[in-house]
Amino acid sequence: MTIQTRTQAPTSEFSEVAATLAATAKALHARGWMPGTSGNLSAVVQQEPWLLAMSPSGLDKGELTAEHILLVDEHARVINSGHNPSAETLLHIEIVKQRRAGAVLHTHSIWNTILSDLFADEGGLAIEGYEMLKGLAGVHSHAHREWLPIIKNSQNMRELATTICTVLTEHPSAHGFLLHKHGLYSWGKDVR
Repeated sequence: MTIQTRTQAPTSEFSEVAATLAATAKALHARGWMPGTSGNLSAVVQQEPWLLAMSPSGLDKGELTAEHILLVDEHARVINSGHNPSAETLLHIEIVKQRRAGAVLHTHSIWNTILSDLFADEGGLAIEGYEMLKGLAGVHSHAHREWLPIIKNSQNMRELATTICTVLTEHPSAHGFLLHKHGLYSWGKDVR
């Protein structure tokens, strides 16, 4: 992805979001969910013009600081920094637009990567009966059955963003998805 920068001073809102993303990256790294440079996080800073704070590519998520966080526009152009954006920036943008999400978290834990392979032939994974399901937006009982689609990974991010759009349309109540042999994407109204 080519870095295209424009001059725009970060807002106080951006500073708060950047600090939250950096702290979240460190916490997820400590859990083994974002080892090394893997994974990426984003959060909407403002709607008009549309701006997204996002972790950069190639930096160890356990060492990420607020100063590393990028500000990108709806076309995945970096506004504030010389750091490289993640190739997956387009995927975050697609999820934010499709789900009207305030934040997107993408992790690479060993467990979700293995599950994405074990259940790939089924096209997804059903999770039900777990108390923690009540933590998902709109879920009020552990009896909920969450379908977590598994999407074939691709290095063509535009093509993959289109596939994600289709899958999210087909599964409007899904709170996340797995990329096959890659990692988990989930989203919510904010990072927390």
